[in-house]
Amino acid sequence: MADAAKGAFAEVSEGQSDASLTGGCQCGAVRYLITGTLHISYACHCRECQKQSASGFGISVPVKRAHFAVSGPLQIWSRQTDSGSVTDCYFCPQCGTRVYHAGSGRAEWVTVKGGSLDRPDALQPAAHIWIRSRQRWFDLPDHVPHWETQPRDEAEWKRMVGWDE
Repeated sequence: MADAAKGAFAEVSEGQSDASLTGGCQCGAVRYLITGTLHISYACHCRECQKQSASGFGISVPVKRAHFAVSGPLQIWSRQTDSGSVTDCYFCPQCGTRVYHAGSGRAEWVTVKGGSLDRPDALQPAAHIWIRSRQRWFDLPDHVPHWETQPRDEAEWKRMVGWDE
């Protein structure tokens, strides 16, 4: 169990704001709360996301760590990314649902897996990345920005998801 990692977050609390999003794992042992006002998602078509989601692409919801609270048992599996950094993948040890990722290069952010949201239809992907690996049956929407691989740097990532802070 990832007790040390879990301790870095506050417990999920009652009295959520209207802007909050909730979610959890398939068996219900892990629950989370996302607060704040900006919620956006993107679709990643890399082979790693296809494998972890057992689908054509993964949906990711980047969230500032301070706006993410999780409760329940978690385990961590770490892997190296194509960019050379390390991503810690947090999942429920009971049902195996991937809940979120935390990267070594972006300590202030976590990336929640969109399929674990209670209402996954609440967020339509604002961008598509790693489209060079996309399944050929998937037609990219013309109006949504996309990258052959991924944005080159932090500034481009922020522009992709609308964080011009």
